[in-house]
Amino acid sequence: MTGFDLTALLAERGGERYDLHTRHLNHQLPRMLHTLGFDKVYERAEGAYFWDADGQDYLDMLAGFGVMGLGRHHPVVRRALHDVLDAQLADLTRFDCQPLPGLLAEQLLSRAPHLDRVFFGNSGTEAVETALKFARYATGRPRLLYCDHAFHGLTTGALSVNGEAGFRDGFAPLLPDTAVAMGDLDALERELKRGDVAGFVVEPVQGKGVHPAPPGFLRAAQDLLHRHKALLIADEVQTGLGRTGDFFAYQHERGVEPDLVCVAKALSGGYVPVGATLGKDWIFKKVYSSMDRVLVHSASFGANAQAMAAGLAVLAVMEDEQIVANARHTGELLRSRLAALVDRYELLHDVRGRGLMIGIEFGRPTSLGLRSRWTMLQTARKGLFAQMVVVPLLQRHRILTQVSGDHLEVIKLIPPLIIGEREVDRFVEAFTAVMDDAHQGGGLIWDFGRTLVKQAVAHR
Repeated sequence: MTGFDLTALLAERGGERYDLHTRHLNHQLPRMLHTLGFDKVYERAEGAYFWDADGQDYLDMLAGFGVMGLGRHHPVVRRALHDVLDAQLADLTRFDCQPLPGLLAEQLLSRAPHLDRVFFGNSGTEAVETALKFARYATGRPRLLYCDHAFHGLTTGALSVNGEAGFRDGFAPLLPDTAVAMGDLDALERELKRGDVAGFVVEPVQGKGVHPAPPGFLRAAQDLLHRHKALLIADEVQTGLGRTGDFFAYQHERGVEPDLVCVAKALSGGYVPVGATLGKDWIFKKVYSSMDRVLVHSASFGANAQAMAAGLAVLAVMEDEQIVANARHTGELLRSRLAALVDRYELLHDVRGRGLMIGIEFGRPTSLGLRSRWTMLQTARKGLFAQMVVVPLLQRHRILTQVSGDHLEVIKLIPPLIIGEREVDRFVEAFTAVMDDAHQGGGLIWDFGRTLVKQAVAHR
């Protein structure tokens, strides 16, 4: 038997974590973490919390970019993974039909009764890639439409429908694509009239900036697309599985029935990467039109037993613990309490979102002193003020958050869907303290802001 001992390896070399990343992985990640003071050493995690070596807890309002929908190490998901490993299934033979993929597909489709079939991959971007391929093949058309500021992944196909130049620069040529503004039905119709559009991929709530689709837009877009024989693709990778207070975010609008829906992130239970593309029967039957095409689109690790077991456990927990209802209730509580602060702080301009996907936007203040400091930051680099808020939330209040996108003055909150009033209280109290400091002339937050300005200028 091998002498490999994971516990001993981590005990011996865990302290090298940042050096190992610097030498062997993306060297800019540890550099960024050191700069912001985010270079923490977390020893363990459970639910919505981390703990460091000193036993201090940290509230997670980021959920691994939405992966940890049930928090970390949910006991039901852990048990399911132990069970599937102990079962020693004959997994991934490639030439049989195991029950777990069919069972998980059945459960997912029961939440979207207008859809008929599922393809399982390994990530959100792979779910999007699948939808783009299927849409192009099923319609026989090459071009894809997407929204300005959209994010659908970073592989080449998904990058073709990414609405930010910073991600796309240097990676052309991409697929034929055209961006339209969220909510602009006239622009959408102009593009559809050209007759070469396969589909329109859209996040019901955009992750970058946290912008919900305008009321009625998805239904009207669906009608236009179908009139022009193109498909509606809903990217629910981050918004799906209860994040916005409905199981899928498109379900907030009556009558919206996308042709393809992409999910991932929370379906994993935080353990095993998984992505799923749900679609209509006719689309799948066009792609897989004969036995010769049985493997025309596949994934080596797709539908593996561990991922399927995790997904089934996640859906069971969501039902048993009423996770969607909790996201709706707790999200409204958090959003309303933060929105009540808008009139109190001139740097705070808007609080928006759905369920437990909330954007906090900052903007130009009116008073002269604050306005001069704001201008200093904006001149150096847009987005620095939001970063100035994120840093003390972690360093002083032990709360992990994120800026919602490059050059945006927006903080995005996507905590585990299991949080409750205790976590809402902790976040609002900490955020209020940071805002109080930001509105004081000599606050510590502005000292850190000057450091960020120097770094931004040096980077130029």
